[in-house]
Parts: sequence; C-alpha cells; structure tokens
Amino acid sequence: MAPPAPENPRIVRRSTREAALSPKRLNYISMENVSKKRKVGHGGLSAYELERLDNIRQNQAFLSSIKLSQATEELKQLVRPKPSQRLVQSKGEERVRKVLPLREKSRRLQKKEAENLPLPSPSRPHKKPSGPLPMEPVNMVEGSRLPPELLKLCSEIILTVCTSPSSDTIKEKVQINLKGYRSALKKMRLTEDGVAKVVKKRIVSAAFHPCTSSLLMAAGDTLGHVGLWNLGGGWGDDGVLLFQPHSHPVGCMAFSRARPGHLLSLSYDGSLRCMDVEKAVFDDVYDIDDGLKVFDFLAADCSTLVVGDWYRDVAIVDRRTPGNSHESLHTLDTKNIHCVSVHPVHRQYFAVAESKVVSIYDSRCLKKAENQAVSQLHGHSLSISGAYFSPSTGNRVLTSCTDKKIRIYDTSAMTTKVPLLTSIGHDMEMDRWLSKFSAVWDPKREDCFAVGSMEQPRRVQVFHESGQLQHAFTDDEHLTTAQCVTAFHPSGNALLAGNAYGRLHVFTD
Repeated sequence: MAPPAPENPRIVRRSTREAALSPKRLNYISMENVSKKRKVGHGGLSAYELERLDNIRQNQAFLSSIKLSQATEELKQLVRPKPSQRLVQSKGEERVRKVLPLREKSRRLQKKEAENLPLPSPSRPHKKPSGPLPMEPVNMVEGSRLPPELLKLCSEIILTVCTSPSSDTIKEKVQINLKGYRSALKKMRLTEDGVAKVVKKRIVSAAFHPCTSSLLMAAGDTLGHVGLWNLGGGWGDDGVLLFQPHSHPVGCMAFSRARPGHLLSLSYDGSLRCMDVEKAVFDDVYDIDDGLKVFDFLAADCSTLVVGDWYRDVAIVDRRTPGNSHESLHTLDTKNIHCVSVHPVHRQYFAVAESKVVSIYDSRCLKKAENQAVSQLHGHSLSISGAYFSPSTGNRVLTSCTDKKIRIYDTSAMTTKVPLLTSIGHDMEMDRWLSKFSAVWDPKREDCFAVGSMEQPRRVQVFHESGQLQHAFTDDEHLTTAQCVTAFHPSGNALLAGNAYGRLHVFTD
C-alpha cells in the first residue's frame, strides 16, 4: 500500500537554461588521499594522475559550456591598444632632417650696445574737440533737452545775486557760538534718499550750487564725467543728469559766485570748460595739450582765474578775452602743484600747495621764471594734498598732508615764515584706489572745517581750528565707505561727501 501524499506538497521547478548555466563546483583532491592513490598503478599512471586528468577534462568542459574563451577574446579586442601613430621607418629609408636657418647672434654676444627702441604708447581715450560742446545727458535718450527746472534754479539765483546791493562786496558771515553750531550739526541726518550714484567712477571733485530752494550738487569722476544731482528732483535718473565734457579725471570744479548758472570744471586732459545752463553748452575757457591740475577764481566776479598744471606752471586766464589761451604763464620753483587758493580779501595773493611746503605768491609780481614767494608755510614731512585760505578773512590757512596731520597756520600778517597754530593727527592713509583726503572750510564760518576719515565705522568729522572735534557724521546703514571728497553748502545746513564708487552722500536737517 502506497504511503499517503502530503497535504501541501512543495513543487520545485527548474528550467533547463538554469540547469545549464548553473555554476558547477570544481573537484579538488584532498591531501589525505594523495598518498594512498599514488601507490596504485594503472597503465603506467597512478590513480592520482588519472583522477587529476579526469578533473581537468571536466573543468574544460564546464568552461566551454559557459563560453569563457570566447568572452576572453572579445574583451581583449576591446582593450587592445591602438597602433602607434608614428611612422615606421624602413631599413633602407634614410631619415630626412630639416635644416634650420642659423640664428643671428645677440648684440650682447657681438659686444654691441642695445638698441633704443621706442615703447608702444598706451591706449588713452581721445580728448574732446576744442570749442563748445552741447549739454546732452548721456543717461537720457539721445536728443533729450535739459529739464526746465534746472534753468529756473539757476535763473532764480542769478537774479538774486545781480540785484543784491552787496553782491560786489564781501558778505558778512553770521557767526554763532560753537554750542549752537554743534547743535545744528547734530540735527543733520543721512537718509536713504540722501544717497545717489551721480557719476560712474571714483569721485575726484564735488561742489554745492548756492541755491537755497533746493539742494543741487555737482561731481566729477576719473572718466571725465560731470554729474548734476538735485536732491528729490524728478529729472534724469532719480534727479541725476550725467554729462561727459572731458576724457580724463575732473580734478577741480566750482560754481561761479557771480553767475551760478556757470559751472567751471578742469580736467587732467588739459581742458577747462564752463557749463552754461542758459546756453546749454560746455564752453572752452582754457586749453593746453594735457596736465591741468587745479584752479581758483582770482577776481571777485569770477572773470579771472589762476590755473596750475603738472609742469610747475601757473597761468592767469581772463574769461572775457576771446579764445582759450592764457594772459600770462609763470613757472614756479617747485616740483609739483597740488592746490591753489586765492585770498578772499587781498585777492592778489594766492597759496600754492607744493611738494612739502605751501608758498604764497603775489600775482602782481609774477615773472616768467624764478618767482619768489611772499611767504611760506613749513613743517610738512610729506606731500601736501590741499591748502586753503579761510573763507571770510583769509587769516588762516588749512593744510592737509599725507603724513596724517592737518595743520592750521596764522596768515593774518604776511611774514616770511607763517607761524603754526594747530596740528591735528588724523587717519588719512591713502592708496591708489582712493582720492586724496583734503580738509575744507565751512564757508559759513571762519574757524571750522570738515574732512573724511579712514577710521571704522566710516565717518566725516568736523573740527574747530583749535583741534577740538565738533561732530562726527556716521551712519551704519548708508555710510559704509571712505568719503574722500567733502563740501559744505555755502548758506544752508548741508554737507556732501563723495566716495570711490561715484556716490554722493548728503547730510541735511
């Protein structure tokens, strides 16, 4: 009787392909049986040898079944290195060598002197053509006209100045005590609207327009741009109009006190131009090949200028004379001219910031060469970046030096050697990416001035001539860069500061 079948039989199915490809265990001979099998002989071979040959036949049959030899050949074909690209030279073929020409011996081996070959001139932007240039803003659509609000501002001030009975005399400054002055400075703030990019590159010079109904400012950069910015204005880019009357840095600029519609700008490319808002042109005032540095108004009506250049020359220019040449040219006994400033009362005197000394000259006694200074200001150990007479009386001269000191001299008497009143240590360390720091007077006072600083956080400081700090303008959010160029408004409570990125910052109440 057959045994009963299980309730749930487990059926295992195997495919023929799986059986064919399933790996086969190779047969190995244990060392224990080797000695026994070697003793038995058969046909001249021991039992061990016969078993070894049988194992070899079984292993070869298994390798043939999985086609291992064919896969090995295919793999060799894939990884076989490519034949060399070099040409194989036959035994009978001779190698052809290329004969190079003989190299000429150097002048040093020939014991000759080196040739003086001219160096290639660096590419420089072309100078603007002489003559009037139209006032066409480069940040507006081509052919755009000047906004009428700009002309209204200038016409209002021109009318005020011309009809004022004291326009030809020295205006008396309303002097308030230092406590009231400090209080007015503390009320001045910098807001988000008080920051604007006026020019494209580093600011070299800046000035306030004397109008009081609105804050109108001008700035010049290293590319020859001149930008006008009306705080809160609606023209241009957020109140900015950008022009390019020059091709090199605009080193100096100033609005005419007699005709505030005129902005005079001087460039290192050798051009001195006057922006005439009424005519909408940049007129030629003075022009040389290159190298103009600074200027100041020699006459009270701003018709005559004293202009300094890089070549130690001082030119007297009269704007009323037709043409763009000078009236006279005088060479000074100095290496450089960094700044010129005219005495506000005795306008025949002007101060020149030279290499390490400030010299005061009399314009009535100038010669073509070998000019002697009336007075000199000594005590500077390095280059002087600025020297300015005090705005009302001219009894003080404010100098800024790269030895990190600001000095105030007493020029109430034009003696041979002017006495030093105050020396103030100040962080004005400069590099090639910044404009030179220069302290400037507040035109509303005779004894206070402003200057930027390299201290952190960034600031603009106002000092008294005694060296006492009156106020430091700071703003952690909007004032984060060094402000090398500063200027006070001539009548209002406003201070501008310019940085190396073309931005102006305005503190106002």
